[in-house]
Amino acid sequence: MIANRGEIALRIIRTCKEMGIRTVAVYSTADKDSLHVRFADEAVCIGKPQSSDSYLNIPHLMAAAEITNADAIHPGYGFLAENARFAEICGEHGIKFIGPTPDMIRRMGDKMTAKETMIAAGVPVIPGSEGLLESVEEAQKLAKEMGLPIILKATAGGGGKGMRVVWEESELENAYDMAKNEARAAFSNDGIYMEKFVEEPRHIEIQIAGDQYGKVCHLSERDCSIQRRHQKLVEESPSPFMTPELREKMGEAAIKAASAINYESVGTIEFLVDKHRNFYFMEMNTRIQVEHGVTEEVINFDLIKEQIKIAAGIPISGKNYLPQMHAIECRINAEDPYNDFRPSPGKITVLHTPGGHGVRVDSHIYAGYVIPPYYDSMVAKVIAIAQTREEAINTMERALSEFVIEGVKTTIPFHQQLMQDENFRKGNFTTKFTEGFKLQ
Repeated sequence: MIANRGEIALRIIRTCKEMGIRTVAVYSTADKDSLHVRFADEAVCIGKPQSSDSYLNIPHLMAAAEITNADAIHPGYGFLAENARFAEICGEHGIKFIGPTPDMIRRMGDKMTAKETMIAAGVPVIPGSEGLLESVEEAQKLAKEMGLPIILKATAGGGGKGMRVVWEESELENAYDMAKNEARAAFSNDGIYMEKFVEEPRHIEIQIAGDQYGKVCHLSERDCSIQRRHQKLVEESPSPFMTPELREKMGEAAIKAASAINYESVGTIEFLVDKHRNFYFMEMNTRIQVEHGVTEEVINFDLIKEQIKIAAGIPISGKNYLPQMHAIECRINAEDPYNDFRPSPGKITVLHTPGGHGVRVDSHIYAGYVIPPYYDSMVAKVIAIAQTREEAINTMERALSEFVIEGVKTTIPFHQQLMQDENFRKGNFTTKFTEGFKLQ
């Protein structure tokens, strides 16, 4: 059973069909016409459109698994993919959770626990507070010792919530209060910690896989530095900032990180890399990533299949992989890039997806499909694959020019302009790149 929706549910169904595994789709009433419902072997409605009534409703999901006799649940990404209690409940019902154990999810889900685990494993971490900050006075004392700029982060955070950068001492008290309030509102947990703020950072992550027998390997890197408000927009592999020496060091660090918790399943170790190519552990994602297809294309490897095989107790090869091609992914969101990326749900009246050599499109949309307003606005991922980065960018330009979606606004114009940007084409960018990016 696939405890998810849309593009990722369809992606999992495809691999299951190739492996001869029957699938069960679950859907909210808003998703009754979605393609993942059509292409699964069985489909069960699990509730109303709101996520809390459907895709986040554990009793409804477990009921769907039991009535269809599912023996495993794949959580995809988002929703309950990194929910340790959900993984635990699956186990209590004799259903295999396709992912790591609840303990692994808990240890990596809390950022302070994850950081302590990495320090013990000898993985570089960003200098910062040893635990959660108890008071603004403690924050002020530590900021003086570390030197500004610093960043305050919510321990239960994600998506940029509960996060504040402080450049001046006079800003600290206000930033501390705002970070705590935002963290409490977003996560019901106002715990915050402090880190040294890394200037001119790149966001580079290492894909890893570990089996049930203690073997771990890495599958090279992805550069996810093109972001907006901490949400990734474009990912690529290999990173234009990478050197063979840095790749080897980061790969070894990622294996150390995963081995520290005897990690089982596929996962991603995310690092911040400064302009001097010093790298620091940021967090671990204990699930399949949105951008997993980028890695699949550069090493010719099905990561969903690997996830399912690991869950079935099949050992991994243990071989580390290096990129053989260059791949770039653009996330196509139903958002208006000319209007501060405002969500644009609604009915797709005309659709033409790109194709041809070196183009992969992962999507669940079709002409006549109504994009619901309740969920993430991503409607497609376009991946361009070529021998070199320049060729991959040219292929992406061609693919985007063929991609026609009418009836709603999308981020296609943003990506088209990005592909023509001189600094992007030269690989000169950091996580701050889009802050000064003006759409023409």
